Amino acid sequence: MLVAAPASAGDLLVGNKSADTVWRLSTKDGTRVGEFATGQGPHEIVVSRDNRFALVSNYGAATPGRSITVLDFNKPGSTRTIDLGENGKAHGMRLLPDGKRAVVTTEASRKLLLVDVTNGRVEDAIDLGDGHMVAVSGDGKTAFVTKIDAGTVSRVDLVTRARTHEVPAGAGAEGVAVHPGTAEVWVSNREAGTVTVHDPKTLVIRHTIASEGFPIRVVFTADNRHALVTNARAATLSVIDTDKYAVTHTVALSRPDVEYRETMLGRAALPIGVIADPKKPRVYAAVSGGDEIAVIDTAQWKVVDHWKTGREPDALGIVE
Repeated sequence: MLVAAPASAGDLLVGNKSADTVWRLSTKDGTRVGEFATGQGPHEIVVSRDNRFALVSNYGAATPGRSITVLDFNKPGSTRTIDLGENGKAHGMRLLPDGKRAVVTTEASRKLLLVDVTNGRVEDAIDLGDGHMVAVSGDGKTAFVTKIDAGTVSRVDLVTRARTHEVPAGAGAEGVAVHPGTAEVWVSNREAGTVTVHDPKTLVIRHTIASEGFPIRVVFTADNRHALVTNARAATLSVIDTDKYAVTHTVALSRPDVEYRETMLGRAALPIGVIADPKKPRVYAAVSGGDEIAVIDTAQWKVVDHWKTGREPDALGIVE
């Protein structure tokens, strides 16, 4: 295994679900500069604000994953594991603003966990009856959780540790993100082919935007002017103006000359994870069926390069 040196600014972290690893790629040219072993089926990555560590949720495979891997960037290749106990299939995850705690959805136990990262223990488990992805408000006092089967988004008060609202978003509600400027909650509804924008206090839908082809993730650019939505079945990226609530560009992420492998949607490109570079005019999309990263130039909204990854890339993070 390639030994990881201390992470440097501009590294892209890629979770390889079928290889149980996280690769570190240089954002200069996509060169692999480090690798970490994780638990089975790494699904989501979050990087601490001080860029000292990252968390990786281990979903598992035939056996549900019950842990989080902590990647320590100050010690080459160093990791530690947080045991989630009876809570299996760890998936969605976000760090709270204090950098010491995280919220994690666990599909097997159907909980939203509050995890003490510093001491490596589960602090609390909030019963939601389900939950896939999670986003957190800017002040860290509220979490928003999507439910794929129910097609809903829930609002959870992290102070009282109770769910306050749950409303329909759209069939297959999956991706979720909180806009840093407006605090609106954006949800990608994969079966409905829509993105819904919700009031952060009531979860009332303010806007519905079409994004055809199984929209599976939603994130924002560093300037918050655009929402980026990966459409897994269509193999495209929708670029949405966050002021006008309208798609301005659709970027093709599938290549006609590439033979993709079998995925959950058949033999296809299947883009999932997406992240915007905070310092370069670029967006990175994980093309899981092609074991590669599509590098997108945001000046022209065009794919300009492809970088090799491990098997089945999905989760992405950036060390700034």
